[in-house]
Amino acid sequence: MDSLYHCRPFNYSERENHTLIVQTSKQTMSNTSYDRAKEIKAFDETKAGVKGLIDAGITQVPRFFIHPTETISTSTDHQFQIPVIDMKDIDTKRKETVERVREASETFGFFQVANHGVPKEVMDKMLDGIKSFMEDEVEEKKKYHTRGPNKKVLYNSNFDLYTSPAANWRDTLFLRIAPEPPEAEELPSTCREIVFEYSFHMQKLGEVLFELLSEALGLKPDHLKEMECSKGIALACHYYPPCPEPHLTLGTSKHSDPGFLTILMQDKSIGGLQVLHQNQWIDVPPSPGCLVINIADLLQLMSNDKLKSVEHRVLANKDGPRLSVACFFNTHYSPSSRPYGPIKELLTDGRAPIYKQVFLDEFTKYYNSKGLDGKSALDHFKI
Repeated sequence: MDSLYHCRPFNYSERENHTLIVQTSKQTMSNTSYDRAKEIKAFDETKAGVKGLIDAGITQVPRFFIHPTETISTSTDHQFQIPVIDMKDIDTKRKETVERVREASETFGFFQVANHGVPKEVMDKMLDGIKSFMEDEVEEKKKYHTRGPNKKVLYNSNFDLYTSPAANWRDTLFLRIAPEPPEAEELPSTCREIVFEYSFHMQKLGEVLFELLSEALGLKPDHLKEMECSKGIALACHYYPPCPEPHLTLGTSKHSDPGFLTILMQDKSIGGLQVLHQNQWIDVPPSPGCLVINIADLLQLMSNDKLKSVEHRVLANKDGPRLSVACFFNTHYSPSSRPYGPIKELLTDGRAPIYKQVFLDEFTKYYNSKGLDGKSALDHFKI
């Protein structure tokens, strides 16, 4: 196991202008002299994130970011491509569109949508606004830094920093938008207006997608909406700084998403997103104007494994920064206390439920406690 890691201690200090300085030791230390917990705590207390390491001129990845070699293999299967579904003629080609959504959701769990109705200028402004926040002065970002789980607006690096097997090379601004949005003054001024505008378009697109997915399952168009699947919304705005040693770490570890559905806006030009399909990684390169849609864990649970919540990851890259905004539809952001289990209308012809009913707080607590450990949370809730 020792050969999978580089033993690199880092000392953290701050200048008068609060710029993070990282001094790399050129000596290799033994495992007994390496204090992982202390190094993680020192990094977290700077509140400058991975961006702070880059600003300090780091040339090597700190040890707690380094992943085992087998988890960052970059071999990619080019035989498959994620489907792209054109939503332009959805009214006149409803049946065809539903069928394409069904096929993509049952096989890949991922698809891209074009002509989705979200204006290009809104998408561009959202990415620009997040970039402005992430590249603002550290003192400004510190105002939003917290690891408290119940804040509507929070900024940090790695929500599971203290529990994950290895940290990921990214910083995140996390925003709980619906059903109880934050006050405007609670949001960073760099992205305040565009966050609400972008979220409005995400809500509209999400409702259309839940209708298509309901029909793909053979249900009424409003079935998933009535189950409050589109009620709770949160935005995870990720900033992936350029990495000096991308072969040693990941931008985001292998995982599946915990909610019902995710709408992802990728970086305009820098790739890195990969989907696991038939035990092979498939690239999802940036596609101008497109949004990436993926089924999340709770929708797989509710569909009794008919729809697939597929594992995915983001590679680290020497280029950067890479930006992305993930819109999570997850009712645990609302005060709803209803349990979710396999939809009874799908349990026909003697089909038995694969999962037990679960309250969303219970699912979220388990998901967050295990962190991005490369294992599906769904296995924990099987009957």
